Amino acid sequence: MVLKVQQVQINNCWFTYSSAGNAKHPAILFLHGFMGDRDEFKQAIATLSKQFYCVAIDLLGHGQTYLQDQNTEQEYYYRIQAIADLIIKFLDFLRLDSCFLVGYSMGGRLALYLAIYFPQYFRKVVLESASAGLRTATERGDRLAKDHQLAAELENLKDRDFRLFLENWYQQTIFKSLRSHPNFPHLLEQRLNNSPMQLAKSLRNLSTGMQPSLWENLSQIKIPLLLLAGEMDSKFVPINQQMEQLCKFAKLVIIPNCSHNIHFENPDLFIEQIQSFLLP
Repeated sequence: MVLKVQQVQINNCWFTYSSAGNAKHPAILFLHGFMGDRDEFKQAIATLSKQFYCVAIDLLGHGQTYLQDQNTEQEYYYRIQAIADLIIKFLDFLRLDSCFLVGYSMGGRLALYLAIYFPQYFRKVVLESASAGLRTATERGDRLAKDHQLAAELENLKDRDFRLFLENWYQQTIFKSLRSHPNFPHLLEQRLNNSPMQLAKSLRNLSTGMQPSLWENLSQIKIPLLLLAGEMDSKFVPINQQMEQLCKFAKLVIIPNCSHNIHFENPDLFIEQIQSFLLP
């Protein structure tokens, strides 16, 4: 696989992205999760790029995507509405007016938002370990308070403490099977490439507590959705079961022996599900 890395300015943001495959093939846009980057789906792209034109971006606050004015205090640009607008302008730049979309976790929430508000750009959407947000203002307020606390921890880290923060982050129940994966140490090293200060801005502004609830919009979606959840992800399996019930064009697949990070824990089955869903 030949992976081409490029950078383009969209408004006041420098987007870093990678692409692989024949640009004449159907395109897939990949959106990573919190603390990920454009290499999140690298293993899957190595296979899928034989049939698709695969594009993966660093979302703002991650990897090598950043605001042109590094000193700007306008954290609005890190919020879901602003990032969605930037992504649409990015697709316009690449002239991808009809593509497939794959989003994981935080990137899955963003993908769902794009499917609802910019449906004309997407043919089919894959949501891995994603949700439609939190239903009530109380839930959103509680989550935002927790994420603000975590953001403050990130901002006050010394360099040597970032690894400890990551190790604590992956103690969450949803990552239980991920921690025992033989390649988990490599994933941890990749996460260290991020900036704690930038991650803090993303955590505060792209938090589920900041995101408007999308539950009421699910019944309006007419784009085919593939919902993927790991069978050991006790939090996201019921969430996705509810989403499937509310969205007429959604199909849920529970992936065995996986928790939250399916594409890392079982890339072969992840690829198989995507091929089966996207190919005619």
